[in-house]
Amino acid sequence: MDQHELELLEKYAPEDPELKSLWDDHLLYEKQIEKLESKKILTPAEQQTLKQLKKQKLEGKTRLMDILDSLKKRN
Repeated sequence: MDQHELELLEKYAPEDPELKSLWDDHLLYEKQIEKLESKKILTPAEQQTLKQLKKQKLEGKTRLMDILDSLKKRN
């Protein structure tokens, strides 16, 4: 994410619950993914969890970027 997108998040997230929720979820998924990826060996359940987290993060980021793109067009 570039600086302009982060500035848009700072500006609009407090007044847009969906944007705030998507950003909070993105950060949470990122932390969970980093924690799992820092392990040397993952159990099959952890591998599945990691795969699911990455999928959710990507889906959320896609929606987040759609919102940010529409905000860029307004500004």
